[in-house]
Amino acid sequence: MADIELTAPDLGTRFIHAEVRGRVLHLQIDRVERRNAFTQDMYRGIKRAAVWADSQRDLDAVCLTGTDKWFGAGGDMGGRAEDLEALNTEWDSTDHFPFRHIERCRKLWVAKVNGLCHAGGLDLTLCCDISVASDQARFRVPELLRGIPDPFMSARLAEVAGLAKARYLYFTAAEISAQEAEAIGIVGKVVPHDELDDHVEWVLGQIALTGPQARFDVKRELNSRLPQMDYGMFFRAIERPEMREGMDAFLQKRPPEWPRS
Repeated sequence: MADIELTAPDLGTRFIHAEVRGRVLHLQIDRVERRNAFTQDMYRGIKRAAVWADSQRDLDAVCLTGTDKWFGAGGDMGGRAEDLEALNTEWDSTDHFPFRHIERCRKLWVAKVNGLCHAGGLDLTLCCDISVASDQARFRVPELLRGIPDPFMSARLAEVAGLAKARYLYFTAAEISAQEAEAIGIVGKVVPHDELDDHVEWVLGQIALTGPQARFDVKRELNSRLPQMDYGMFFRAIERPEMREGMDAFLQKRPPEWPRS
């Protein structure tokens, strides 16, 4: 792929490295000390990448990956933030989330799933257009253990895995292997770990051979079939004691004592 004169934007977080190579914006999640758990700044950084990439005529794709053994372990429930003042200027906290922006972006998003992929990491994978996983990757939907009804997961998981599998994964929080994830449609391709880089480069090369407007037309048509994400589900949960107890129990490393009414 030919190089282009583009400099990656400032994403507002030190935990996501951005670089333009060829006609691809490469994003690497790098917060390994927290298993690549996403702060709101990190989610907003990926959103910013989607908005920026959408406006770049010469880009073909965005490639999202993790570091070491981690792709993404989900949202950081400790409330950590790098720039709390900036986050607080947006009254709607869901506006930080990148999921709908990834799906709207004219560029194809490729999830290069190098390792553990739980919760918000899986949300990102499901919203990407192409997903390639290492055979060492692991997948899990643990949100209900924290009392969190994830509107992004519930809107996408059943569409790709089928209703029975989605129910099993949601209601048991079972971790599955990359091979199981491929078999039920959560990822498009699984390759040996040491072949992941080369295979994703091949995928990006194939994308570059396709017509930019035609591939966006197909992306838009495919995504038009997906159900809307119910953001209100998340807000309703925030107001309940159940979610507070689930998050407190997780942070205190104890079993939750669910309030019942």
